[in-house]
Amino acid sequence: MSLEGPSCSMEKPKPLKVEISSDEESDSSKNDEPLPELSTEAILFRRATSYQEYMKLIPIPTNRGAVIPFTSWSGLGSSIKQLYKQPLHYLTNIHLKGLDQERFGADNEHFPLDMIIHPVKAEASIWHIEGVHRLCASPHHLLKLWTADPKYHACIDPIFPKLKCEVKTPKIQTTVPSSNPFSQSSVAR
Repeated sequence: MSLEGPSCSMEKPKPLKVEISSDEESDSSKNDEPLPELSTEAILFRRATSYQEYMKLIPIPTNRGAVIPFTSWSGLGSSIKQLYKQPLHYLTNIHLKGLDQERFGADNEHFPLDMIIHPVKAEASIWHIEGVHRLCASPHHLLKLWTADPKYHACIDPIFPKLKCEVKTPKIQTTVPSSNPFSQSSVAR
């Protein structure tokens, strides 16, 4: 079998030569300087950026269809997290709490919410909002909200799903020798 492309060799790697200098003057002045300290806002912005990048990686479930009974929007959110083993975005959690607060004093406040809104429609609306938050939320906006709310951690879900890493490998064309009983044509791997 012949491979087109770079050849692979199975040679042992040669040991690296490392020279250690006892020159104390070269690096000592660099190590004595303190590193600049980041402000609380800069650290919080890094957290917001990391959080938003992580949330973008989590795919929205496509196989939905369970009818989830619920009495409040936050309760439906909790059930969704348990059923799909996924966190909801900070902004979605805040939105669900706001929807629950909007019901205070309404004529139908004491009715279970799934008697007013069909559970499938309610779940779909949460996933639509979640998709917008995962893809479009700005770390600057998160920073603004988190700076104003010292207890922002309470609305960040401690659920960390396993993310599937999609590694795209290049296809290598190989030629199968004529002695192969399976085929005499080119096979893509």
